[in-house]
Amino acid sequence: MFHWRAGILPGVSAAFTDGRAGNLALHVGDDPASVHRRREQLEHAMGIGAGTLRFMNQVHGTDVALMAAGSTVPVADAMVSRGVPLAVMVADCIPVILAGESAAGPVLAAVHAGRPGVAGGVIPAAVKDMAELGATGIRAWLGPSICGSCYEVPGALQDEVAAAVPATRSTTSWGTPGLDLPAGARSQLEEAGVAVEYSGPCTLENYSLFSYRRDRNTGRFAGVVWCHD
Repeated sequence: MFHWRAGILPGVSAAFTDGRAGNLALHVGDDPASVHRRREQLEHAMGIGAGTLRFMNQVHGTDVALMAAGSTVPVADAMVSRGVPLAVMVADCIPVILAGESAAGPVLAAVHAGRPGVAGGVIPAAVKDMAELGATGIRAWLGPSICGSCYEVPGALQDEVAAAVPATRSTTSWGTPGLDLPAGARSQLEEAGVAVEYSGPCTLENYSLFSYRRDRNTGRFAGVVWCHD
């Protein structure tokens, strides 16, 4: 079920699912009852109550939602909470997990960082909101995403994104213009003073993970972060 899982702070864990967990998205034409059943199985594997994991309706924007227990599903591309378990779904974009400590306990974030989000600054926006909740010592974990050697884009689009985040400029393995979103994310996190503790493999190259570039009729895997005893 988990491609990667680790304790990231005392009493806090993060994980990235893989194909064994199945599709976790409701917007890809899958049977909703099956998706909800898989989400409950994920929550069980995490050791949290059914229905407590917070998801968001992701729109490739930069809005950050502050989540509490019982919060409704937000239209956003990042969520921040004081310990409420969070999930982000992807199939080539970067699932970014962030965690820091505060006087009131852990501050968590889950960020959907695709091309528009990286260019627009959704990651720095989430870090800023975490700091406003008193988080210090914020660290980041970047889940599997398409790599700069595989993410081909038109030259004009490469120039547009690289103008906002220079570290994203790359060349594919076959010599065409590309974008390295993980490199861009790392540069933004470094500028914000956030250490990157983990960066996952390429989704296009790893067949145990969903990849939209490999198959447009694909599911979504998740990055999750939660508190536990």
